[in-house]
Amino acid sequence: MKLNLLFVSSVFFLGSISFSYADNNSPDPQVLIDEMSKASRDLNYDGIFVYHLGKQIDTMRIIHKSDEDGIYERLVSLTGNAREVIRDKDQVKCFFPEDKTVIVDKSRLGKLISTYLPSPIRSVSEFYSFELEGEDRIAGMDSWIVNIRPKDKYRYGYQLWIEKKSRLLLKSELKNQLGVTLEQIMFTQLEVLDDIDDALLQPSMSTKDFIWHNNVKSVSFKIKDKKQWKVSAMPTGFTMSGQEKETMTGSQVPVEHLVYTDGLAMVSVYVEKTNQQAKVKTGSSSFGGVNTYSKQVDGYQITAVGEVPKATVKLIADSAKSFH
Repeated sequence: MKLNLLFVSSVFFLGSISFSYADNNSPDPQVLIDEMSKASRDLNYDGIFVYHLGKQIDTMRIIHKSDEDGIYERLVSLTGNAREVIRDKDQVKCFFPEDKTVIVDKSRLGKLISTYLPSPIRSVSEFYSFELEGEDRIAGMDSWIVNIRPKDKYRYGYQLWIEKKSRLLLKSELKNQLGVTLEQIMFTQLEVLDDIDDALLQPSMSTKDFIWHNNVKSVSFKIKDKKQWKVSAMPTGFTMSGQEKETMTGSQVPVEHLVYTDGLAMVSVYVEKTNQQAKVKTGSSSFGGVNTYSKQVDGYQITAVGEVPKATVKLIADSAKSFH
């Protein structure tokens, strides 16, 4: 996920006004979200959407296929530099024809275009509330609007436009607690299909002369580091969901990668041993809804990054400690 998603006024998130759309025929918002997660996983569809991040606007095509062998997706950039991403159950391949480069990485939780949503969604109800906002029309299709509102300052809120018939996600916005939109995805065209031709899931360019960077294959590290790391303090509800050593593309230096999640939001912590002569970047940075915080401790650079508020990544990075 890495779920991305909502439209609601700032007063809604500040809690001064609470509006909930409900009548005898309106669906339960948590049931809608669970049905959306199932539809986005199980249905075959081909669509075009607009991704809005700050002043940057990109148009992309998503092709999604689900069968007995698993889930396959292809994401194609229709504006800017040519880029394609192809995902199956094991790997994600990123194609950059301008540089004649392909980066292969592990396939992680979530889909290519939306925040990862746990199923059932009630598993995160201790940290988020769910409300039906109303109805709307997106890409010529009727939809329900569902709000996901955080219960503390360490998480963002989401709003989802869910198509009434297929239950597919048509639009999503990510909002901070002041109601400011940080990221937006909106479909302008979406078609549900009985089947997807496998040819549509192949790269559009020849990769004969491309350089491949495989981050999946086993790497024998030249540098041995017996230190292990853990986070000693974090917001309530966040727990470790994964830990491994990785290498960055073109490097043999091992990087400790720890993943923490509350079931919806996710934060990655990277720990890398630094060269004494190297210039290390520290402090905070933001890009849309993604916040990053870096610090240096005893010759190591610790970086926390995630689609969460600045306070969350800082708290997590500041409490990272080593042990043997």
